[in-house]
Amino acid sequence: MEKNYELVHNEAECQYEYHIEGHLARLLYEDNNGVLHLTHTFVAEELSGRGIAGALVKDVLANIEKRSLKMKPACSYIVAYVEKHPEYERLL
Repeated sequence: MEKNYELVHNEAECQYEYHIEGHLARLLYEDNNGVLHLTHTFVAEELSGRGIAGALVKDVLANIEKRSLKMKPACSYIVAYVEKHPEYERLL
């Protein structure tokens, strides 16, 4: 069962965040002229095993698409996610 978490775009820190039960899950990026290089995915150990990383990547990719941007996965987790979900290849 997938929960919906509120995606926070923390532009000052160049990251997308979930705040869950006092813990932080985040996806870091570098903006290179409208192409977001997705560099790291981090989920607090206390939140592991709950599908949070996958939900975070899915929400971030939806946000990138909504903003008419492109992305370049530079994190092994995100590379694997896009390989498993080829519908996101249009954002590359």
